[in-house]
Amino acid sequence: MAEITLVQAVTQALAHEMQADPRVIVYGEDVGINGGVFRATEGLQERFGSARVLDTPLAETMIAGIAVGMAVQGLRPVAEFQFMGFIYPALDHILSHAGRFRNRTRGRLSCPIVYRAPYGGGIHAPEHHSESTEALFAHIPGLRLVVPSSPARAYGLLLAAIRDPDPVIFLEPKRIYRAVRQEVPDSGQALPLDCAFVLREGSDITLIAWGAALKETLEAAELLAADGIQAEVIDPATLKPLDIHTIIDSLEKTHCCVVIHEAARFCGLGAEVVAQINEYAFDLLEAPVQRVTGYDTVMPYYQLEAEYLPGVARIVAAVKEVRDYAKGRGL
Repeated sequence: MAEITLVQAVTQALAHEMQADPRVIVYGEDVGINGGVFRATEGLQERFGSARVLDTPLAETMIAGIAVGMAVQGLRPVAEFQFMGFIYPALDHILSHAGRFRNRTRGRLSCPIVYRAPYGGGIHAPEHHSESTEALFAHIPGLRLVVPSSPARAYGLLLAAIRDPDPVIFLEPKRIYRAVRQEVPDSGQALPLDCAFVLREGSDITLIAWGAALKETLEAAELLAADGIQAEVIDPATLKPLDIHTIIDSLEKTHCCVVIHEAARFCGLGAEVVAQINEYAFDLLEAPVQRVTGYDTVMPYYQLEAEYLPGVARIVAAVKEVRDYAKGRGL
């Protein structure tokens, strides 16, 4: 079996569901003839026709709105926004309608929509092409927020998202679209939503990261192991709702934690993770939870991207600070 990239796994999952379920409609800017700006929908229009893979105008408000209409009439739309930075005109329909329909109709109608968007920095893009504003959507009731971090998880989680009866924001970390290859059988086997994945087991500290930030987090864990610090690495995958139980299980072993994400620090999702740890597992901690994040500024242009994104050195330094604090207390 050939190994595929994360973006190819997205294509494979879309094709599988379109073949299995005629209600699945894929549409967005340039997704048909060109196969999308990152080629995530390449070949789908030729295979399934222009009635099911539609090119739209450059109109994000319309893209979000017609998905609601499609979904409440029995279809399962998968709408692509070219970049997360282009999604803001669509917020009204996503927040005011897609996320509320189940409540508004007292369960009579739901919105089985997947809104896909490449997100995050690290590809030397211009302004509005490197956004990491996932916390906006995590705050909204009625929305599920999913971020894959590998080809296998992209395939399985996208299948689950399309099959879910409620709207899912599916953010694809474009920095690792083609950075990793895995064998991903086209089995149609979905991965569970709302469940975190333990990517590396350890006993000394818990590292929590998602999306592209997991690349540096796993590299940091390897360096720490050389210093005798065994880090457990957790990928939440579904950021809303958060699987806090897996995190607590890890803290029962490690008693220390660092949260890593590339979004801005203030009100980033790391703050919610820390809050839930403090609420449900405070007695397990031997040191305050540290965050390694982006800065409270607009993502800079490519000359400074590497300074903005959480790197291995910053993660290792945070881990050692937490461990030193615990040791200083004699724990």
